[in-house]
Amino acid sequence: MSRYNPAASSTSIIPTSNPPPPAQHERATTLRRGKTLTRPERQVASAPLLTPPAPMIPGSSKPIVPANTNTEVWDWWVIMSLIVTFWAPPFVLAACGMKESSVRQAWREKVTLCAISIFLGGIVVFVTMGLNSTFCPVEDQDAVSTLAVLGGTANTVGISGWAFNITNSTVSNSVDFYKLASAMPGQDVTSLFTRQASDYTQCSNFTARFATTSPCTSTSTTQNTSCPLSTLGSSTFSSLNIYNTTRQVGYSWQNVTNSLYYMVIDGIVLNLDPYLTANPKVISGDDVDAAIRTTMAHPSGGKDATRLFRTLKSTEEAIPCLKARYSVGRLDKISPGCFISALFLYLCLGVILTVILIRFAMACVFTWFLSARMIVPPKNLNRHAVSPMVMPSHGAKFSVHDPNGAAPWRGGTIKRPIKGPAGPGKQLASTEPPAPLITQAQIGAELFTVSLVTCYSESLSSIKATCDSLAATTYSDHRKLLFIVADGMITGEGETVSTPDHCVGLLEADERFGNPLPMGYTAVGSGKKKENRAMVYAGHYVTGTGQDRHRVPTLVIVKCGMPSEASDKKPGNRGKRDSQLILMNFFSRVTYNDRMTPLDFDLFRKTQVLMGVTPDFFEVCLMVDADTVVSPDSMTHLVNCMQHDKLIMGVCGETRIANKRQSWVTAIQVFEYFISHYQSKAFEAVFGGVTCLPGCFSMYRLKSRKMDDDDWIPVITNPDIIREYSQSEVSTLHQKNLLLLGEDRFLSTMMLRTFPNRKMMFCPQARCHTVAPDTFSVLLSQRRRWINSTVHNLMELVRVRNLCGTFCFSMQFVVFMDLVGTVTLPVAICLTGALIINSIIDPPQNFTSAIPLLLLASVLGLPAILIIITTGKLIYAAWMLPYLCALPVWNLILPVYSFWHFDDFSWGETRKVAGEGKDLGHVDDKRALVASVPLRRWEDWERSRLRRIKREERRQRDQERLERAFSPREDGTLAPSFRYNSEYDTSDASSMVSSNDDDQWGPQIGVYNENNPSFPPPPIVFAGDDHDGEIFNENDLEAILDQGFDLPPKSGPYGSYGALSSSTSSFNLPHGGRLMADTTVPRFELSDNPASTTPPRGGYGNMQSTAYYPIKASSPPPSTDLGQSQSSTSAVQRAFGGGHAKQRSGGDSNKHWGPGGPLMDPPMTKDSWP
Repeated sequence: MSRYNPAASSTSIIPTSNPPPPAQHERATTLRRGKTLTRPERQVASAPLLTPPAPMIPGSSKPIVPANTNTEVWDWWVIMSLIVTFWAPPFVLAACGMKESSVRQAWREKVTLCAISIFLGGIVVFVTMGLNSTFCPVEDQDAVSTLAVLGGTANTVGISGWAFNITNSTVSNSVDFYKLASAMPGQDVTSLFTRQASDYTQCSNFTARFATTSPCTSTSTTQNTSCPLSTLGSSTFSSLNIYNTTRQVGYSWQNVTNSLYYMVIDGIVLNLDPYLTANPKVISGDDVDAAIRTTMAHPSGGKDATRLFRTLKSTEEAIPCLKARYSVGRLDKISPGCFISALFLYLCLGVILTVILIRFAMACVFTWFLSARMIVPPKNLNRHAVSPMVMPSHGAKFSVHDPNGAAPWRGGTIKRPIKGPAGPGKQLASTEPPAPLITQAQIGAELFTVSLVTCYSESLSSIKATCDSLAATTYSDHRKLLFIVADGMITGEGETVSTPDHCVGLLEADERFGNPLPMGYTAVGSGKKKENRAMVYAGHYVTGTGQDRHRVPTLVIVKCGMPSEASDKKPGNRGKRDSQLILMNFFSRVTYNDRMTPLDFDLFRKTQVLMGVTPDFFEVCLMVDADTVVSPDSMTHLVNCMQHDKLIMGVCGETRIANKRQSWVTAIQVFEYFISHYQSKAFEAVFGGVTCLPGCFSMYRLKSRKMDDDDWIPVITNPDIIREYSQSEVSTLHQKNLLLLGEDRFLSTMMLRTFPNRKMMFCPQARCHTVAPDTFSVLLSQRRRWINSTVHNLMELVRVRNLCGTFCFSMQFVVFMDLVGTVTLPVAICLTGALIINSIIDPPQNFTSAIPLLLLASVLGLPAILIIITTGKLIYAAWMLPYLCALPVWNLILPVYSFWHFDDFSWGETRKVAGEGKDLGHVDDKRALVASVPLRRWEDWERSRLRRIKREERRQRDQERLERAFSPREDGTLAPSFRYNSEYDTSDASSMVSSNDDDQWGPQIGVYNENNPSFPPPPIVFAGDDHDGEIFNENDLEAILDQGFDLPPKSGPYGSYGALSSSTSSFNLPHGGRLMADTTVPRFELSDNPASTTPPRGGYGNMQSTAYYPIKASSPPPSTDLGQSQSSTSAVQRAFGGGHAKQRSGGDSNKHWGPGGPLMDPPMTKDSWP
């Protein structure tokens, strides 16, 4: 066969502001998706969270596989876990039941994380309670807070440093306390009382003069006589009617400086006038006397002598004696320790209160103002946009002169194809004037949206309620596609019918597709679980009556498993993440025109027939759980948010509890759900950084338009995101908690790390209701997964430096506070209880001691105020009471249980399946089997489909030649005797497929013909279809898909296509150009006759290139069997091939079976496939 190359004297260029590619890259290429993906966003890619990409073999697309993949990674985290758990050697853990090294390592990491949590909790306890006690002892706190300031407290005098009340004192001839107190309130009168040196026990061990000098030898002018009053004691105080106020006299530094005989040691003010008067001369050999006279020699008077007396041991030992004999009071100032402690507390109060108030204010601003702008329908849609076109009913259409590249199913202007196959020298059709590209205004405000519903073990009523709510939304039925995934052949606990039966039973099946066959795809799992098969049921979901009737295109994907899983309890089950990846992989391969699995190609065909457009028209995806009921206007609000800002890559709505009054467990969750949305998510949305989009109700952008609308940027379909999200083999506990417990939060984390300059938003106007756990065991299991996933994802997010904000007022700091707050929840609730009890017993006396109470009131009170002012309903504040009563459950029981179960990666009691044991994950120990799912590009699958149609039509023609009348078929129906007029019916020579050229991929394409004239054509989405390009019929399309074509070289930076070489064979194109085969330019093509027909090593499923390896008629086909019939108890026969899905429901064995029950037999017609 000849190869075709396009050439034209005049071309139609797609308007774009992008410069042309460099000249050295303008070489002949095969069909490609050159647009959209040529330039990624300009940013430095983050390091992978899980497994870095494997290096590639030069010149090959196969990754380098290490010789020993079981080698343990000795990073710092593993070493640290070994150090922390050194006391638990491997043989001890093995004796405790931990036989596998991975289990032991997970246990070590769990203990390490718990130790870190305890350490952080200890820091919080020290900062809250120990810091003040350490830096500011009780005596310092009491002294500062209970001082009677000198000169500031009337009717008081000082005796040995304590303030005595003299209000009722007795007046004598020798002493008038009223006169002394009026002269200077609080002045020291200790020298008026009779004292002996032996009265001071602290001085009994000293013989120096400072300890033995008689106290009553003073001749100071402040007293009339020396010691006129009785002995210093309580009896004397009683006789004088004075009493101790238990408050020390406070001296300021000014008071100390004004006296020549005052000095300070450890904050105690000493009056050394009696000592210096009794000992006017220097005492040689007395270190204490030398220190006193050195201090008194200071020209400014009294001085702090603490450091001087702490220098020598002899002087330090004399300090207690000096304080006992000469103390007159205490310095009225905060000690350095108390100052540091108070400063730290005030700083913490300021930072925490500022963050709380800012979060409160930002949440209010977002709820009141910003969120309302997001949901306004777009007005200016008159923007040019690059977009794929509708696949015609006969072959694909695309512009062969598109220098920017396009997917092979991309459309152009309407051309009228000539009947019959095109060949060299044969004109196709006359061209029409080129029309502008499809614009955003033509698409309208309602983007094409796919709604993913993941089902596992839910009841029929739950699934139906979810589908009814999605179908009944105000969003157009022609712009939304229900994408329901049943995760395995599973029957929920208490159910009599399997989940796939529930899903398929709700579908109004499209008869043109018949009974689906299991299609292979690469699943999330290891070993045998790496490969899986699924059946795609296509039709419409119908709900409502009259004007409220909705008929929504629907795909039901039933994961039925491999034939070897027929006897398993959960065949086909691979988890929710695998269900999400079916959709993500499909749209990623469509966006990139990458190689597709059989399941992807089946989804492509059925999506196009149901929607009337190819799948790359879809831009957004709404993910909901099967127990979620969506409000009617929610989908419209979420899509408007996407239209409002192209930088939004994900948005979630408000999730409310549908069964809030069912039990006390549901009642305590109502307020918690509310504040998590209106406080946390609303605040994060102001900066465009919502850290977790809940999987029960979130919308993601599949791909985003660039600012000039001339290119696409894949978002959730980004290969980096899909590669990390599809990891199945992880080694550390941290990676397992990321992947296996909180898929939704992990997906949000990856998107924020991959696109830190894009936005994750919250839309409070979009609401849904979900069923919350109603028993404590289910709540415990759910929160274990959520808390552990939160901790590990926050550990990754806190390392992202380019989040919004700076320093303490940045999203990174907020994430750090959330991480510390989550880890220290048990300690925080214990401190809260202690604080409340202590405040009741001993109420705070000043502002400093009341700071913790202020913080507690702010944390608990502001959310209630936020709820009232944002909703205007007091009933929501009433739900705060059950929440506050359950604080020990939220902050103590659940976190402690979760932390100790860091190494538990199962879903526990959240969703039970009939007869299920403990969930061990989607891991198979037998790693020898490698997935062998074929991967081929769309054009290869399409070529195989066209060839199969030709084979079937040829067989039908041969049959009709032999039988001119009606004759019975094997199934009992009658075959028509009239000739079937096929569009391929020209001559036998026109068929490019010989009778022995059976396509090996035929069984994996599906046995239906979506273009069967017996059924109505796909819906017409756009009224006009005037777009630039040629239309080829199926013969032309097959020839191009078979041979490929090259773009001719350009001349000059923007020049036209050059002239043809003399060594080309060509045939004319409609507008004067020619499709030609250049025999001089070597090129890579999808050849049907390669030099070697030997299949690649590892089977057809391991092909890393796009080459097509045919199989001779005499050789057996590869292992792509769609499942031969199993035993009667584990499999059912299908009308168009053997199946292996386990039969879960009863029914007539003579009928056609779906995933678990009989289906209605469609009437056999002349177009039915044998």
